[in-house]
Amino acid sequence: MLTTSTTHKVTWEKLPEDFVLDDEPVDNINQPLLAAALTESLEQNWKLPSNALTITNYGICATLNNKFVVKAPDWGYIPSIKVSREEIKRSYTPRLEGDIPVVVMEFLSDTEGNEYSSKPTYPPGKWFFYEQILQVPNYAIFEPDTGVLEVYKLDDSGRYELQTADASNRYWIPQMQLFLGVWSGIRENRTGYWLRFWDENSELLLWGSELVAKERQRAEKLAQQLRDAGIEPES
Repeated sequence: MLTTSTTHKVTWEKLPEDFVLDDEPVDNINQPLLAAALTESLEQNWKLPSNALTITNYGICATLNNKFVVKAPDWGYIPSIKVSREEIKRSYTPRLEGDIPVVVMEFLSDTEGNEYSSKPTYPPGKWFFYEQILQVPNYAIFEPDTGVLEVYKLDDSGRYELQTADASNRYWIPQMQLFLGVWSGIRENRTGYWLRFWDENSELLLWGSELVAKERQRAEKLAQQLRDAGIEPES
């Protein structure tokens, strides 16, 4: 067990095996799609080290004043875990089992949530949990229907401060060395707004289907260049 000294007694303990986790379904059909798209872009572009962990509606734990608290962000990124994945198949306790998430995200839905709740009493609101207990450096709240993205960063006083997007309407996540922004288009038969990553050179991290299409276009362009030179490309 590890302990953090704050105005609240916070300890980092492994969740007991008999602790009953919330098994309610996700709020809407878009949440798994949005989360999977973020993870896939990291995987396809070699931005997901073997000891890193992306989380989707997965329990992040802390013990507040001797009571277990579990919150399940819609998506998050943990740079490094120090235990086997088998040990954290049910839940994850930061500090004890690896790094604190460097970013957590919540996707707003029609269901009333507590994404903005700073309620400090048990059970604490998500905002309070991410800001004061976990101290996650980046917190993103995304409205999929309108494409509105809010990104908050911990300031020097340990409070979340709303960030201003850059000229490209993106937000730099320094711990990932990536930009986060909104993209509009079609994926998996869903037309709408998506969260996506761009690298430090403002190159979009492509999904697998986009990489395949890009390679096909490259091959077709090369084949045409060969034909223009009087050379028939091999089938």
